[in-house]
Amino acid sequence: MGVELRDSPRVVGKEVFGNLYECDIETLKDPERLKEIATGAVREGNMTLLDVKAWKIGEGVSVVAIVLESHVTIHTWPEHGFATVDVYSCGSHTDPRRAFNYITKELKAKRFRINEADRSSEF
Repeated sequence: MGVELRDSPRVVGKEVFGNLYECDIETLKDPERLKEIATGAVREGNMTLLDVKAWKIGEGVSVVAIVLESHVTIHTWPEHGFATVDVYSCGSHTDPRRAFNYITKELKAKRFRINEADRSSEF
């Protein structure tokens, strides 16, 4: 009994996530601006936006953009100039790294830590 090899996985899963430091504090506090940034990241990553929501939590904001291919999230802590970002996509046509880089630029992060995970399934 052998395993069938494929050129591409049956389920594609690409995740890019990380921490952004020394970001623009006013942007980190602004739910509407953060929704615009998440929407722009969806566009940059060639994903299909279904909905975007933002919640003010103290001084910070949590934004979730639901995309046909999965999600983009931004969580902020303005008092620390800090944000976390997660871009996850199940679409082979998408570019989550480009979406992450767009958010990093728009938040004016002076430094960041980026991680990538392959969440694809071969079976």
